[in-house]
Amino acid sequence: MNSRSLKQEEFDWQLMALVEGASPPSDSTLLRNDSYRNDAMMGSCCNRRNRLRCRMSRLLTCISRSICPVLFGTKLNWLMLCVPMALIGGQGLFGHGWVFVLSLLGMAPLAERLGFVTEQLAFYTGSTVGGLLNATFGNATEMIICIMALRKKMIRVVQLSLLGSILSNMLLVLGCAFYFGGLKHPHKDQKFNKVTAQVSASLLLMAVMGLLFPAVLHATGTELQIGKSELVLSRFSSIVMLVAYISYLYFQLKSHRLLYDSEDAVENDGDSDEDEVLLGFWTSIGWLTILTLFISILSEYLVDAIEGASTAWNVPIAFISVIILPIVGNAAEHASAIMFALKDKLDISLGVAIGSSTQISMFVIPFCVVIGWPMRTHMDLNFELFETATLFITVLVVALMLQEGTANYFKGLMLILCYLIVGASFFVHVDIPDKHPGS
Repeated sequence: MNSRSLKQEEFDWQLMALVEGASPPSDSTLLRNDSYRNDAMMGSCCNRRNRLRCRMSRLLTCISRSICPVLFGTKLNWLMLCVPMALIGGQGLFGHGWVFVLSLLGMAPLAERLGFVTEQLAFYTGSTVGGLLNATFGNATEMIICIMALRKKMIRVVQLSLLGSILSNMLLVLGCAFYFGGLKHPHKDQKFNKVTAQVSASLLLMAVMGLLFPAVLHATGTELQIGKSELVLSRFSSIVMLVAYISYLYFQLKSHRLLYDSEDAVENDGDSDEDEVLLGFWTSIGWLTILTLFISILSEYLVDAIEGASTAWNVPIAFISVIILPIVGNAAEHASAIMFALKDKLDISLGVAIGSSTQISMFVIPFCVVIGWPMRTHMDLNFELFETATLFITVLVVALMLQEGTANYFKGLMLILCYLIVGASFFVHVDIPDKHPGS
């Protein structure tokens, strides 16, 4: 205790002595009182440390108990063996081709488990916040890969991988769901909610509009400022698309929720045994952080290895980004869409396939444009004429398929065959180099 505090306390005692007739304390009494105060403060600090230590140990205990449902609750858990192998190979011990394959295979179960943890977290947040969580983390893997690629100025990898996710969901996933669902129920047309499907198709057409104008502007050479006008237009259009997507979330989760409640009821009735709370709130947060961290590391290795893998396999980067990356990376999501179609729950299959395409086109793509702005990476909506035309035709074909609100195996077969044509086109397509390599 310093001399200033001793004098202050002595003055207080003298003042009390004058008022109440009490005798002032000695210096030893003041020092003893100060010692008691210091002991009390140290005790409270120790209690605080003990409480923090108890909370941390409790959290670690919950995480250790949740290892079984999180890591072994999927049939893809054997692919998690690829995660440590990819981490080892990323240190330069394996070739680029092996690192790319191991990273891609390792991310498939992690992405599926990320969706599981997000659903567990939604039990504690309510339906609206839970819907926002699912909307945000639904394509978290694609977003992380794109952010890693943007950091390395690999704009074409970002554009092509996002385009590939949209095409695979709309043609391959939806086609397989229609086809196998139709074979399982051959004597009837499977039905789905036509109204919600048309809303998603309208959003996809809006996304095509956002991508079409910068591509045409660049291809025709009618820019007001060469190299700048399409970037300005892309950033403006991206902000508009994000506003439209936020409005769509409000439409889906609030104002017109009854349109989508039937789908949720069907899903809950069919999977009541799976809709079980297995993780606590903070345990879910912990696993969300851990899984996101590992996906980020694998995404960085994957982005670093994609060019080397293209050279080693003698396969165009466009084909790897548009075809291979989305098929393997979203394998779990694709399988779930087919399983729901086999159970005659086509609304959920459409939510997986078309919902994911809508989210990527209206949220992830404009988000990448906006986030590239402060990163000084000139990511724009000019996906080039060939890629934009492919997306335009795909959206038109799928919109026509959804128009009647029914599905059968023949519609699914047509979508799968269309995807084969798209895959062959990108295999023979010579892609342009990054437009802004030094940006």
